[in-house]
Amino acid sequence: MANCMRMPMASTTSCIPSEKRRRSLCVINGTKIPMPPLNPKDPFLSRLASVAATSPDTLLNTPRNSDTPPFLDIFHSPNLMATPAQVERSVSYNEHRPRRPPPDLPSLLLHGRIVYIGMPLVPAVTELVVAELMYLQWMDPKEPIYLYINSTGTTRDDGETVGMETEGFAIYDAMMQLKNEIHTVAVGAAIGQACLLLSAGTKGQRFMMPHAKAMIQQPRVPSSGLMPASDVLIRAKEVIINRDILVKLLAKHTGNSEESVASLMKRPFYMDSTRAKEFGVIDKILWRGQEKIMADAAPPEEWDKNAGIRVLDAV
Repeated sequence: MANCMRMPMASTTSCIPSEKRRRSLCVINGTKIPMPPLNPKDPFLSRLASVAATSPDTLLNTPRNSDTPPFLDIFHSPNLMATPAQVERSVSYNEHRPRRPPPDLPSLLLHGRIVYIGMPLVPAVTELVVAELMYLQWMDPKEPIYLYINSTGTTRDDGETVGMETEGFAIYDAMMQLKNEIHTVAVGAAIGQACLLLSAGTKGQRFMMPHAKAMIQQPRVPSSGLMPASDVLIRAKEVIINRDILVKLLAKHTGNSEESVASLMKRPFYMDSTRAKEFGVIDKILWRGQEKIMADAAPPEEWDKNAGIRVLDAV
């Protein structure tokens, strides 16, 4: 193509007629020279080849301007670069490289129908989780949704309140409204409202990793600051109402009585995976094949009895 764009020399140099130019051949001194292959998807080369085939004078008589690279004036909106997918199809790149940029991690999880709660339940987290749940139901109301939980609920790990109890209730209500099955998995910690979300999954589809922890506790009064005493009392009453709601919901999903749940919630009640299964928070521990082995293991009392150890009653 470059040979077609050179100025005529003393020797006879010409391009073949228009009906033969379609074969991308140039004639120099009577010799047909094939043009190099072009990427048909490359917008710059395609446009340049089109101009060279139809109006070669446009390229031959282009004035030289040191401030502008050559041949850009033939574009109304110059576009030198092809798209990433087109570049990857070029023979000069490794064909095994990805053809498009990798997605961000939350989008990749969402593509696998996984909603991951990895932070305390603050308004921004609640907004994102509810939106993802609604989106996944819209995509397919029959496929299950996987809710992975590693959250300290509406408090931080040091116990300081960072969100209102309504943040957890908002996600809970969204889960109850969905048509899909919700498979919940505790992958780290499920504390407070996060433990409620763990127990609110579809029966038989609530899981826990072997070394994850669950904990239920009473809601905490947010920092009162310089509020007057009457406002502090109003907030305290609201916390009591939220506690009663939390007790009812936990009793509903775990199969325990409200009295027993309320009694355990007087102080922080921690549960490992085995204890959480016994309490009814989950249905199965993800032992990856080891659950049967653990189930067949003798309890500590039987080990003590077989070893001849007698347990004395507490004084």
